[in-house]
Parts: sequence; structure tokens; C-alpha cells
Amino acid sequence: MTPTRRSFALAAGIIASLAAVSGCSSSSDGLAATYGEVAEQDYFSSDGAFSFFASANRGNPITFAGVTDMSGPWSSADHIGDPIVVNFWFAGCPPCRLEAKDLAALHEEFVGDGVQFIGVNILDQPETAITFAREFGIAYPSLMDVETGSVRLAFAGEASPNAVPTTVVLDRDHRVAARVNGLITDVGLLQTMINDVLAEVQSPTT
Repeated sequence: MTPTRRSFALAAGIIASLAAVSGCSSSSDGLAATYGEVAEQDYFSSDGAFSFFASANRGNPITFAGVTDMSGPWSSADHIGDPIVVNFWFAGCPPCRLEAKDLAALHEEFVGDGVQFIGVNILDQPETAITFAREFGIAYPSLMDVETGSVRLAFAGEASPNAVPTTVVLDRDHRVAARVNGLITDVGLLQTMINDVLAEVQSPTT
């Protein structure tokens, strides 16, 4: 299969996944009201869109790295002790465009608290990613993962990005604490999840 046909097949598969996600309704409104009462337990929305894992039940830390859309290196190892919000996306993804400004606003809200935001672009070249960031006012970088898939591989098993977009919140030890599968439909709930992770104390063994 030629590179062009491989790219087309990949795009077609991603678009099919998006269609499946967009067809699901969200029931996160009621969950936002009860989230605070169950934050010490594992928490899953009925539609599978939101999940939160209590500290005792989280998996192993995830380490990932790559080159950003600005051609600079970035590694999670440089941010140990800081929570990280990871958003998997690409420019032609309609839900990615819908949630872009919400992510930009969350980044502005938490940047002073040490929360790191990083995008993971799974399909585009840097020029396209930069144009997207300028259009939606996104100030944080994105790792360019189309050539190697190394970031997606790092998250496999722990929080595989089965839909695009997928947003993952890593705690201070870089364990998966929360995940949004598909479009962020409840920004307030994601905001609460980030605040809870931010309030946690880093493990002394890390």
C-alpha cells in the first residue's frame, strides 16, 4: 500500500471512530453533581465518556516524549511532580475543533498552578498543528506523533486513546487519574477532576 493510501485508510478509520463517538449521548450532567461525593472511589459515567480512578487504584506511571509542533523536544520526565493534561487530536477532527477553546481556557486557568498541558497530534504535520493552535488560541505545544506513534504506544493498556479526541489527566506521579473518551461535554467536571489531582500530594517514592 502506498503512503498516500495508508494515510487515507488511517484517516477513514479515525473518522469512522468519530462518527461512533458523536452518535453517543452524554449523561455527565448528573455526574457532575455527585462527583464530589465519590471522588475517593473509582468513578465512571454511565455513557463511558468520563472516568476517574482513586489514587490507590491507579496503574503505573507513564513516561512519554517527542518533538513538538515548534520542533522542540518535550518529555514528561522533565515535569515529574506536576499533573499533566494530555489531549489526543488532529486538525480535521470536528469534536477536536469544538473542544479546542475549552482546553485553551483550562490551560490558562491552571498554568499558574503548575499543571502541564500537552497535545498529541496523531495525523498532521507541524504546519497544520501550528495553524490550528493559532486559530483557537492554544498556547501549549503538541507532540507530533504521526510518524512514530510512540506516544500512543506509551498510553496503550493504561489509557489507550481509542477515540479522537481523548483527554487524559495524569497525577503528580504521572499515573492515569482521569480520562475523557471523546468530546469534552462537561468542562466543569474536567475542571473538578484537574483540581482534585492538583490537590493531591506526590508519592514520596517517586
